[in-house]
Amino acid sequence: MDCGNRPCRAGHYMPCHAGWVGPTVLLCIYGFCSMMRPIEPFLTEFLTGTCKNLTTEQVTRQVYPVWTYSSLLLLIPVLLVTDFLRYKPVIILQGLTYVIAFLLVLVGSGVPSTQLALFSYSIATAADVAYFSYIYIVVHASYYQRVTSYVRASILLGYSVGGLLAQLLVSLGGVSLYCLAFVTLISVSIALITSFFLPMPKTSLFLNGTYSAQQRNSDEDAHKSESADSDNRMKSRMAAKHIGRMFRRLILDCKTCYSSAALLFFCIWAATGRCGFYQVSGYVQLLWVYIQPQNATAYNGGVDAISTLTGAAATVAVGHMSLEWSVWGELILGGFTLLIAGSVFLMDLTDNIWISYTCYILFKTVYMQLSTICTFQIAKALNRKRYALVFGINSFVGTVLQSVLTAIVINTKSLNHPHFSLQFFIYASYFAVIAMLFTVRGVYTVLHMKRPAAGNQAERATNLPEVSHL
Repeated sequence: MDCGNRPCRAGHYMPCHAGWVGPTVLLCIYGFCSMMRPIEPFLTEFLTGTCKNLTTEQVTRQVYPVWTYSSLLLLIPVLLVTDFLRYKPVIILQGLTYVIAFLLVLVGSGVPSTQLALFSYSIATAADVAYFSYIYIVVHASYYQRVTSYVRASILLGYSVGGLLAQLLVSLGGVSLYCLAFVTLISVSIALITSFFLPMPKTSLFLNGTYSAQQRNSDEDAHKSESADSDNRMKSRMAAKHIGRMFRRLILDCKTCYSSAALLFFCIWAATGRCGFYQVSGYVQLLWVYIQPQNATAYNGGVDAISTLTGAAATVAVGHMSLEWSVWGELILGGFTLLIAGSVFLMDLTDNIWISYTCYILFKTVYMQLSTICTFQIAKALNRKRYALVFGINSFVGTVLQSVLTAIVINTKSLNHPHFSLQFFIYASYFAVIAMLFTVRGVYTVLHMKRPAAGNQAERATNLPEVSHL
């Protein structure tokens, strides 16, 4: 399992390249179906229209923030159980909670039902750590860049097909938004069924099988013991020792993983970028309602489809790029993040819906490309047993930042503004700060890595470490 090999019928092991296709295909199918959600481009209209009759104030302040705050509370528990349960059960849980969320959206009514749907949705998004970590356990490290691009592209393709389908059904077919919600429920149900066919990793890589061995010893002792009370006390002590050992190892692994400066900066961008992306994409429909209130959702589905397709194309392209990322990676992140900041700032300034649409397409395309770069660079630098840990911490930090931004921009009366433009000005400033940080760091890295050979050798110690080092 350490090499990503799989046993063949003769009892030998097949080469690593023979075992990556099946899990990747299944995970891509799951990602496509779970993201093919045609109701999402029109979710605000669905909730505030005749289907659910919620007000814009209720959606903005009582419904949407539930997802952000719930994700913050759920990420750490999901992170802790993901590797212990060996990833697949958590992916199944994600599919199940997607089904519950959109079932509640479809049949529920009122603010409490919608809040419960968003809570279920937050469980699903918290389980993303299992989805994105799973593939790195079942394939060899030499395929990380390729499978990352395929898995990311399948997600983006599913989202784009959902948006395009929604746009065609609404604009040309005259289909109601209720039907879009029903199609979404069918799609996520297919994803749930697909998750059951994913191969189960044989070991818990973060725990390295220690707990399983302890549990076996405990069970053996239980059979030999004559007292049930004694057995229960022994199991309780074993569980307490295991939990203490797990937390100690968690702290030690955090210090080890984030001791590399290069890895740390990729993780910083992954966390901060995630925060900004979800804030912008979560409230952009409300911005479009403000810009064009008479025809607010006319082309939302088409814009989502185009932006996701261009993002998918950029993601696949990244998977086949050959570049010295340890030298140029941070500078590329800084430069393209500045482009993101500019697009969000223009969305804030313009009153033209088409300019806003174009800026959003650019924003989403660039973000997806940079997110993919960070994902496979982090994966290349880590030992397999630490994937869930690092990806989970990055998601948690991003969600903490997102909660802070939500509290400031959405729920703080001192910043209550009749227009949504102020909200997007804050988002643009946020990305501008990130761009400045990574541009300065990138210039520093390039200058030092391009020094004469003597200095260059010394600086290479700060590069992304090899897998065996972490």
